[in-house]
Order: sequence, then structure tokens, then C-alpha cells
Amino acid sequence: MIHLKINNIPVQIEEGSTILDATKLAGIHVPTLCHLDMEGLGYINREANCRICLVEQNKGGKLVPACNTLVKEGMDIHTDTLRVVTARRVNIELLLSNHPKNCLICSKNGDCELQDLAVLANIKEIRYEGERIDFPLDKSSLSIVCNPNKCILCKRCETMCNEVQTVGTLTDIGRGFSTVIGTAYNEPMFQTNCTFCGQCLAVCPTGALDYVHNIKDAYKALSDKDKVVVVQTAPAVRVALGEEFGMEPGSVVTGKMTTALRRLGFDYVFDTDFAADLTTMEEAKEFAERFEKQENLPILTSCCPSWIKFIEHNYGDLLEIPSTCKSPHEMFGAIAKTYFAQSHGIDPKNMVVVSIMPCVAKKYESARPELGIDNDISDVDIVLTTKELASMIRDFSMDFVNLPDSDFDDPLGESTGAGVIFGASGGVLESAIRTAYHMITGEDLDVLEFKGLKEISGIKEAELEIQGRKVRAAVASGLGNARKLLEEVREDRNKYDIIEIMACPGGCIDGGGQPALHGDYRKLRQRMHAIHREDREKEIRRSYENPSIQKIYKEFLGEPGNEKSHELLHTNFSWRNKY
Repeated sequence: MIHLKINNIPVQIEEGSTILDATKLAGIHVPTLCHLDMEGLGYINREANCRICLVEQNKGGKLVPACNTLVKEGMDIHTDTLRVVTARRVNIELLLSNHPKNCLICSKNGDCELQDLAVLANIKEIRYEGERIDFPLDKSSLSIVCNPNKCILCKRCETMCNEVQTVGTLTDIGRGFSTVIGTAYNEPMFQTNCTFCGQCLAVCPTGALDYVHNIKDAYKALSDKDKVVVVQTAPAVRVALGEEFGMEPGSVVTGKMTTALRRLGFDYVFDTDFAADLTTMEEAKEFAERFEKQENLPILTSCCPSWIKFIEHNYGDLLEIPSTCKSPHEMFGAIAKTYFAQSHGIDPKNMVVVSIMPCVAKKYESARPELGIDNDISDVDIVLTTKELASMIRDFSMDFVNLPDSDFDDPLGESTGAGVIFGASGGVLESAIRTAYHMITGEDLDVLEFKGLKEISGIKEAELEIQGRKVRAAVASGLGNARKLLEEVREDRNKYDIIEIMACPGGCIDGGGQPALHGDYRKLRQRMHAIHREDREKEIRRSYENPSIQKIYKEFLGEPGNEKSHELLHTNFSWRNKY
């Protein structure tokens, strides 16, 4: 153990800890900016580029960054001297000196960590005017906008992209003052191996990385009297939206959300959970057939568009094993523009399907040419994030916290607990197994939950028996963990039977379009627990027992996995260049 003093307070801490760790142990706040402890992911960004966390080593000694300076025996650290406070203030001013001053119209206004620091330091004027380079914005992606002019070189995004997700799209470009974070060879983001998972923008402290905003498109559709505008909401949205309005993380706001969507003017408000049940039916059918034949295993779930793009770039030799199912919101769009449109006498060309998603990759996914009921009609027309929905609710000056509850419309709004758990890592797999067991045995699976799949961890495993045969299941969340799992599959195709992969750590509840965690992974756990609580409280917890699912197969689709189902609910994947 190392013994030191911080502001004359004795502290005892393990060797290898930083001064910042010691200040936290002593209950002393030291402001940071580039530093980010990604608790639970096993990564800490401590580049010490911003120098906001400076502390004084001994009275009158040198100033050192607390975030990456290791503690030593007998250190005498001071965090509150005039010299320290002045140095931090100067460093904040220097960051602001060449930063765009359009805070009032920046999408990060009110949620910007640089802005928060300026408030904390009581900065009322900037005494310096820094040299500026006007970098062009990268708007090539349908999901992410890169604005290098707002980059402060904290390198959080680089750590997330390279170390956590192992995608390797983002890197330093240039030298000296012209250095920015961007793509290799400064290629447009759309032409890279970026998966659009959005985890980079989830950790960006400023507006340097942002999602593509589609609110104007939604308002345009809602104001068109000739259009029938249908909206669907993903399961992860209902356990995070409340945070935007000061509610406790994990608050389930389903009823308030549906009321808000109706007040925004949507003609029909439906639940993506219904489509998750539909996805379960199709995916379980695929797995059941492969498992009974012991062919083309392990089956990989295909609900996450970011993960699909990842395997297309990196594992072209494994493209025959993912399920061919579309993601739930795409399935919903296909059903809305066929089954629902036909039953209500609506021309699909006059229907606009809007998806409220926790994910920014869904914006890119909705534009994939293979995802539509024909060449002219896409399954989904507009994708909005959780944060975009919150912005629209504010536009209408709604008192969200006090809104009354209301229900989804029928029949595409009825769902089971199996549909809800799609929002958290492990839920897709668990849902598929509940139904696949019934398809294979004709019986109900008594044990509906696998404890090993309920935690936020990188790779999780579970086992069960179906007709005397062992089913080996694995779950990976975060693309770095997906890479580890897929390397194992490459070496031994017989190790697992079914695998779920989600690009975002923890699953959709941690999507790039959700309220930012700012390193507080307690919020993520609260969202996950809320998802599973919703499942347990549902009267029906197996997808095949959903009356609306039974009805749609009886009246329209026929059997899971048949020709019509494949035409509307399944897709194909394409090999892409690795870089």
C-alpha cells in the first residue's frame, strides 16, 4: 500500500493507482475532461491531453496531471491552491480559444462537458484568441456526423473505437496544431469499415461527433395530410427516455411515451416489441431446423445492424451462419406496409414508418437497398434516436413526467416479455430459446431465465438440454468481445450452437442514441434491471403465445420460415472490404 497526503488528508491506496484515484478515495473532486473511466469495460482513457486535472506536487512543486500520474510513497498533493486553480482555468480558456462559439445552436448544448467545465470555472470571458483551422465536416454517413472543429483531442473516441470495439476506424490525422481525430487517410466515414455503432459519439465530451438528425424529416411527414405516419418504439427506449426529463435511470415510461407520440401527431403508435416477437418466431424456426439437422451451426443472431456490418467487413468466411432474419424494426416496417396497410386500405406509398431507436446504426440500416418490400418502398423511412424523441417532446412543451399513460395501438402493439428483453444483452438469445424449445419438443420451457445472461459482461455463456442434446449458447456485447468470440468460432465451429452478438456494451440499452452515460455504468445496470423486470411482470412471456403473432401467421404469413415469411422478413448479407 502507498501512503500519501492530499490537502493534508492522509490517504492509503494500492500501488499502481493514480493521484486521481487517491483524490476520489479522499472525497475530493478534481475536474477532468479527457479522462474517462469506462467502468465494466476494462478500459480507462487517460491521455492527459487536456491538463484540466492538474494538481500541485508538494507546496511550490511542479504541476502534474492527476489522471495519469501514479502515486508514490510520501507524496504531498494539493488540489486547491491558487496556482492549481489558475492553471486549470487557463487551460480551459485555451481550449475555448479556438473552439466554435455556437454553443446555443450546438446539439450538445446542455450536455457538453467542456461547457460544464466553463461554468464550473466561472469563466465569463476568454482572454485568448487562438489560431483556427476550418476543417470540413464529414456528413457522408447516414448515421454519424464528424465535426473536427469541435474536437479537443481527448481521444476518448479513439480508445472506444480501437480498444473497446476493435473496429479501428478513428485515428490521429496530421501533426502539431493541425492534428484532428478522423478516419485513416481522411476517407469519408461512409467509405470506411465504420460500423456506425455510435459508441464514439456516446463518449465524445463535445459536439465533435454527433448523430445525423432526422427530426425535420419526421415533422415534414407529420404535416403532410396525404401521408399516414406510423411510429414504432424499441424496448430500450422506454427505460432510458425518462432520464432526459430528470427521472431516475431505469424508469419505465412506456405509457407516457405512447401518449407523447400521439400528441406529436402520429396516426398510429405501435411497439417494436411486437416485431421482436415476430423476429423470435422466424429466428427460432431457423435455429430449430439447423439444430435438428446439426447443420450450419452455430447460428448467429442478426438483430443488430452494426454487428452485421462488422461481420461483413471482418468475417466474410462466416457469412453463411448468421440468421437471415431482418432486425425487428425492419420486420415491423415490412408488416406495416403489407399486412396492416392492406387491412386498413392504405397505399404503402402513402405510409411513412418512423422508428424510435436507441441506435444510430439503424439510420444507416434503413437505407440498405435490400431492406424494402420492393425497389421503391423501404421497410422503414425515418429513424429517430431516443434523444431526438426527447427533443420533439420539448418542442411541444410537454410536461413529460406528468403525462397520463396510454396503450399502444393494436394489432402491432401487443407483445410478450420475450419481446421486451431484446433491449438488453442476452435477451434475443433467451427469447429465441424459449420458442425454439417449444418448436422442437412441443412443450413449454419451464425455466425462462438464464442467470448467466442477466449481467453486464463482455461474453456470457449458458447451457440447456433439448431432447437429450446439449445446447451451448454464448452472448457477446461490444464488438471487441464479438471479435474474440468469432475467432473461437473460426477455430472450432462445434463449440457453440447459438450465439447472440450486440455491438454496444450491454446491448441496445447502451446504444449511441441513448442519453449519455458519462462513464456512469450504474445507469446501464438500472436500465437492464428495468428491462428484465418488465419481462417478469408480463402476463405472457413466450413469443408464440402472443395472440397478435398467432393471428398474423394465421391470416397472412402462414408458417414461420415459409416462402412468404422469407420474402418479407428475411434478407441477405454482403462481403465488404476489411478496411
